[in-house]
Amino acid sequence: MGTTTPPRTLAEALRARGDESLAGLLRARPDLLNPVPNDITQLATRAGTRASVVRALEHLDRFALQTAEALAVAPDPAPYDTLLSLLTGDGLDDGEQRDDVGAAITAALPGALATLREQALVWGEDDRLRLVRTARELLAPSPQHPSPTGLGPTVAEATAGMSPGRLQEILAATGLPATHDPVSAVAALSALFTDRTRMAELLDTAPVEALSVLDRLVWGPPYGEVTPNPTPPVKWLRDRGLLLPVSTRTVVLPREAALHLRAGRAHRVPEPVPPVVATAAERDPQAVDRAAAGQAFTALSTIEELLKLWDGGGPTILRAGGLSVRELKRAATALDVTEPVAAFWIELAYGAGLLASDGETDERYAPTPASDEWLDLSAEDRWTHLATAWLAATRTPGLVGGQDAKGRALSALGPELDRSAAPDVRRRVLALFAELPPGTAPEAETLLRRLRWERPLRGSAPTAEGSDLRSRLALWTLNEAELLGITGRGALAAHTRALLAEGEETAAALLSPLLPEPLDHVLLQADLTAVAPGPLERPLADTLSVLADVESKGGATVYRFTPGSVRRALDAGQAASDLHAFLAAHSRTPVPQPLSYLIDDVARRHGHLRIGAASAYVRCDDEAVLNEILADRRSTGLRLRRLAPTVLAAQADPGSLLEALRDMGYAPAAESAEGDVLITRAGARRTPPRTPPAPVPEGPPAPDDTLLGAAVRAIRAGDTAATVARKEPPEGATGSTPSGTLPRTTPAETLATVQAAAMTGSTVWIGYVNADGAASQRVIAPVRVEGGFVTAYDHTADEVRTYPLHRITGVAELAEEGEG
Repeated sequence: MGTTTPPRTLAEALRARGDESLAGLLRARPDLLNPVPNDITQLATRAGTRASVVRALEHLDRFALQTAEALAVAPDPAPYDTLLSLLTGDGLDDGEQRDDVGAAITAALPGALATLREQALVWGEDDRLRLVRTARELLAPSPQHPSPTGLGPTVAEATAGMSPGRLQEILAATGLPATHDPVSAVAALSALFTDRTRMAELLDTAPVEALSVLDRLVWGPPYGEVTPNPTPPVKWLRDRGLLLPVSTRTVVLPREAALHLRAGRAHRVPEPVPPVVATAAERDPQAVDRAAAGQAFTALSTIEELLKLWDGGGPTILRAGGLSVRELKRAATALDVTEPVAAFWIELAYGAGLLASDGETDERYAPTPASDEWLDLSAEDRWTHLATAWLAATRTPGLVGGQDAKGRALSALGPELDRSAAPDVRRRVLALFAELPPGTAPEAETLLRRLRWERPLRGSAPTAEGSDLRSRLALWTLNEAELLGITGRGALAAHTRALLAEGEETAAALLSPLLPEPLDHVLLQADLTAVAPGPLERPLADTLSVLADVESKGGATVYRFTPGSVRRALDAGQAASDLHAFLAAHSRTPVPQPLSYLIDDVARRHGHLRIGAASAYVRCDDEAVLNEILADRRSTGLRLRRLAPTVLAAQADPGSLLEALRDMGYAPAAESAEGDVLITRAGARRTPPRTPPAPVPEGPPAPDDTLLGAAVRAIRAGDTAATVARKEPPEGATGSTPSGTLPRTTPAETLATVQAAAMTGSTVWIGYVNADGAASQRVIAPVRVEGGFVTAYDHTADEVRTYPLHRITGVAELAEEGEG
């Protein structure tokens, strides 16, 4: 095959590529692999489909996209110099600044063109560059879809359907000689508009007002409305073809004229170089790491507090899924954060597999069994688990409180919060952080500009608030990274750099020395409070959270002992002596006498009243206490009546009766049917085993090298099977088939041909139908034929396989090298 023949189609261009180049195409556009194409022709057809081209365009950076847009308004095919001229202009109307940009464009264009070629969006040699047809249709100007370049249709496109007489009138008005047919008239007008000298002479005669009209249209949009009786400047332009009619009230500036006015540039502001991420502040790297570690510890504490909050069974799930606004407010109040921040922590715990639905009839959120395993990990390992889950999650808590496309509110843990672009944006934002020196905080606006340059088609036109999705995801990433301890004081922490580059173990090792060690003691004070000067060991923290209420949090946590909190510990099965011993063992200060009195007083009254199910009853050995309850007006709603001197019956259920009497200041205890006190232990509710929510993929997964290698071999082999020359069957044989179709031979001819190939070691082309009825073409080298089966090396699959002879529809010998 000659190597100098230029390709005539995209399939020929792909066929001429090496295996590494084909693998690069499949890596950049993994949607082409599902399923693996049978041959190069099918690969080229799939690469030209609208959905695949749109996906590929969305992944281009701004300059590669501008290069494709310039090709879309260039002649087809276009030489390299024409493309370069469209991007740089001729420089006749600008000074040195354009020269600097032109040099940058000249340096960046080969790389942008290589990207477009690699992704099969552009093919052909440099003297005949072609944009694939679907991409040209998407990017070329049209009234329905204006081009990002702001250019309009060509003279030929705008004058299609115009009467020959009108064309001759335009030629006469511009001083051009008359022609004999519309085609030559359009060619003459196009030649005038592309001739810089003659075009400049024509515009020198234009009224100043006409030039003002052109200035308004030159950078787009190129369409304007006119009245039935246009003003003289518009009439002057229309008579000379500088404005061509689109409809009775709409005119358009033809592309050739606009390019002259733009000095040949397709884009007003070419952007060959990515924007630089500016530095907002430079901080001490160690201070950054300490700040990030402190926030990481706060993140762990908040998640633990959330799990404890929902430990006995969390809020119910809305019918449409998710968390109600009231429950989100309640969680925010309990965590002492704003509602958006509470939504982030809840979504993070859910994404890490620590919270889930319990699946019961009255469905509620509750901690999962995995949360207990997570709590048993070291602090640094718990953080890496959360950070890894956050990086991969497609759920976007920043959307909570907004509305979907139908105007419905988006709730936390709801089903509509997945955004497949979120992981890519998070990792890209952190990668830009990592490119800066340690301790450097980037400027948010320049970071957003960089992201828009890298993926200009991934959102709507950005606004000052960053309203496109990728910009909003980036801003949410900055906030969430600071909350989670990914960054500290606006700069990337060392343990995050390690997490991104080396993995969880290295990140945990760097974070561990920066986290505070858990303490085994508290400081008891005479005002019925206990101060924890740092994080507490888990058994101590769990017991103390039952015995006391958290009053304030921060560097030191303050717990307050109340009658209700002490009663809670007694309800959980603790005795007064147990509580005294616990406080004495874990306090660095003596147990204050008021606290001892409080415990003894609550314990003395605890269980004095007994409540069970009648509907419900109250039992007490002291008749005076029951008389006091009956006389209290607050007990009216309970509808109590005396059954015996020491027993009252109620119409309320035991739980309601228990709460009502506690609100009245008593300390009742629930009892079983046998009369034993019921112990209520906190933290007993868990969901069945649950897996974390799977991220919603943005597209097909990125193929690994093994899959790429196998796919390229299969495509090459299939292409060989589809294009290889075959020997013509003997005259009168039944296997004669048109080129490119499955061969048809009789069973006897099939057997004879594969046996001969096995003896001579030659390769044959077969048609094969598998057990599912799917037909395929394969190139095989038979090794053995016996028992109704042929064992052969299959070039298509690149492995040895065995085929039943009765499933081979036909066989043809391949032509020798140089035949055909």
